[in-house]
Amino acid sequence: MGSFSLWHWLIVLVIVMLVFGTKKLRNLGSDLGGAVKGFKDGMKEGSAPSEEKPATPAPAVGGTPSASEKNTIDVEVKHKS
Repeated sequence: MGSFSLWHWLIVLVIVMLVFGTKKLRNLGSDLGGAVKGFKDGMKEGSAPSEEKPATPAPAVGGTPSASEKNTIDVEVKHKS
């Protein structure tokens, strides 16, 4: 009783096709496929090691601040009430 048979799913598919039409469903499928492809490409780019950026060395204890620390800007966040 909890699961649907093949005939139930076929009837649901026919009703969905009648309501939305095949053109809208085709457009929806291509949009969804493009989104999945873009997501996969983004995951590949994010997981690939980047050789262009050299690793920044850890700051020396008690030493002078590094170049990245000299360019740091402190800001305050003000909330609207």
